[in-house]
Amino acid sequence: MNRTLVIVKPDAVERGLVGEVLARLERRQLRLVAAELRLIDLATARRHYAEHEGKPFIEGVIALLTRSPALVAIVEGPGETWKVVRAMIGATNPAEAAPGTIRGDLAVDMSQNVIHGSDSAESAQREIAIFFPHLA
Repeated sequence: MNRTLVIVKPDAVERGLVGEVLARLERRQLRLVAAELRLIDLATARRHYAEHEGKPFIEGVIALLTRSPALVAIVEGPGETWKVVRAMIGATNPAEAAPGTIRGDLAVDMSQNVIHGSDSAESAQREIAIFFPHLA
């Protein structure tokens, strides 16, 4: 089984969408390995988004991720789990996300796009180590 990291972002937690997001993942036969509702601190958010440091949008993204609790989770499934999750999530911009995807159905705008999913197997390993070091 391959694992990937998912973050149900604060905007989705605030809107009561955690159950909907997890249900969609489980319906795709992805299994929840670990999950924790937590307030992500600034240092952790910066480590998580390190590859975007210096880009014009980074401060807004970090402000969103740290503003209130998020659900951080590891899901696993057969094959390239991260690819399955990314397809389910949809385009980063909800206006471009296809209907039926999480962002296409639930996201409001770019600044409140509901969910993060690792974008590669390597990113999944790195992100799991940041949020769940005891499971890395």
